[in-house]
Amino acid sequence: MNDHDEPRHDQPHPGAPRRAGTGHEDEPTARLRKELPPEVAATAPEEPAPSAPAGPEVTGRQRLAQGLWPPRVSRAQLIVALLLFGLGFGLAVQVASNSDDGNALRGARQEDLVRILDELDDRSQRLEDEKQGLEKQREELENSSDQAEEARKQTVEKEKQLGILAGTVAAEGPGITMTIEDTKGTVEPDMLLDAVQELRAAGAEAIQVNGVRVVAGTFLTDSGNGVGVDGNKINAPYRFKVIGKPQDLEPALNIPGGVVQTLEKEQATVVVERSTKIVVDALRAAKRPDYARSSSR
Repeated sequence: MNDHDEPRHDQPHPGAPRRAGTGHEDEPTARLRKELPPEVAATAPEEPAPSAPAGPEVTGRQRLAQGLWPPRVSRAQLIVALLLFGLGFGLAVQVASNSDDGNALRGARQEDLVRILDELDDRSQRLEDEKQGLEKQREELENSSDQAEEARKQTVEKEKQLGILAGTVAAEGPGITMTIEDTKGTVEPDMLLDAVQELRAAGAEAIQVNGVRVVAGTFLTDSGNGVGVDGNKINAPYRFKVIGKPQDLEPALNIPGGVVQTLEKEQATVVVERSTKIVVDALRAAKRPDYARSSSR
């Protein structure tokens, strides 16, 4: 048996078992073991943590309500809100007042409304005539050759006019008489004062009540069972003598909600009569003012 026929002792027997990790593994197996990744122990899959139960979904309207309430108001916003409230309250009161004032006219007849409009037109015309008269006087003074004489004439005429207004001179002219019968004693001084003011607004130039001249400073007071006019007691019936344009004076007293209607609600009887000649002859003494002096030089 030659050298090539001798068995090799480094090779295992074909039927002998192989031990792992002894270095006796065959080359393909060893190479495979090097290429595979190390084994990882299998773990159980993690279960997701239980989440909290979801609440009801919040809508946009609910978020808006949460943002508005409870209110968070600053001091400046509170002041502005109070000012706006006061302004709105004042406007509401004004509208209500205007509505009350217009109730009488709202239920008025068409002829009454036409008469009121005519009265307003007459007042405007009187103011326009007065304006034209003053302009005419100015032109006469500017164009007159003897300005001193013209000024004297105008001064005398103006003095008469002021005397009528002041009650220091008598006056006569067209106008009306108004008689108020007060058998129930319900007529108050303020009702007579309303009549005086309404007559003045309608263009009355001279007024006399029961022998007492009514002037710019006249005041009316309660005087027992009568009325005091500038300290002079007068009793019913109350008789007004008024100089002015009758077509303006009478409608002013008879407008809806006016003097006559107010007095009749108090169970007084009112009679208004037109006349082409009314004489106002009650006079007032000229009173020298205590403090006022003329500023002309």
